[in-house]
Amino acid sequence: MSGNACQALRLILYQPQAHYRVPFTYQRRHTYPLPSYSAVRGLLGNILGIRGDTFGEDPEKNEDFQKLKGLKMGICGRFESKTTEYTWLRNLAETQHVKAFGAVENRVRFGVGEHPGGQSPVLIDLLNEVRIVVYLAHEDPSFLEKLSQKIQNPVGRLYPLYLGRAEDWVVVEEIKKVSLGVTSKDAHFEHFFWVPEKPWPPDIPFDFEKVQGLRYRVPIFWELRDGSRDFRYVSAKLNDGRFQGVSFLFDKSFGRKGLPVFLAGMEGE
Repeated sequence: MSGNACQALRLILYQPQAHYRVPFTYQRRHTYPLPSYSAVRGLLGNILGIRGDTFGEDPEKNEDFQKLKGLKMGICGRFESKTTEYTWLRNLAETQHVKAFGAVENRVRFGVGEHPGGQSPVLIDLLNEVRIVVYLAHEDPSFLEKLSQKIQNPVGRLYPLYLGRAEDWVVVEEIKKVSLGVTSKDAHFEHFFWVPEKPWPPDIPFDFEKVQGLRYRVPIFWELRDGSRDFRYVSAKLNDGRFQGVSFLFDKSFGRKGLPVFLAGMEGE
């Protein structure tokens, strides 16, 4: 950060379809219009080839993982339409298997061998023609350069690039270094935004109460503890792109109107 300018890496990610699940929805699985911070952070970890808890390794010993902790991230995006898909999800609970097959040891039904478990009909909301804009800032410019190179040539990645579900593959449409200034502009920017309660840098005059939108605790990081995920969160509002009387970092090089940028730290609450 220098004066009122901030250097950042801008990513534009395209997905034909995506589902960013609202975690407390089940029979009908609703989606947020944007991925969470933890989902994008996971994408970056995948690109960097960080083999963490799920591989039985200690991520704290990984230098890139330590660098990720110092990352500042802003997320916004838009989609063309939303559809609802009716599908079956397999339930591997023992009670569901017994209900379907009559006994734990049995996997034959109507004379045909089947996969274990039961099935549950579920409605899943899907976003179509999705474009997510991610801004990344870091006190170490060399780390942003490394991220840029790895994204362009992800030879060390752990999986195919996805965001949301494993089947929601990502195409990186743009990687660009941009300069962000500070402004206050009343406009509708036609994107959804995660707006953290305490955006970075802290010296920008900012009134969280003037930001429209519902308030959420958005997951920013998780780690395995005793076999379950222990999440950390950041308090943020989901905004539909309308801002009035709010100061923010601004990317004037994006499109016709430019784009507000709200950077959140990766430390969480």
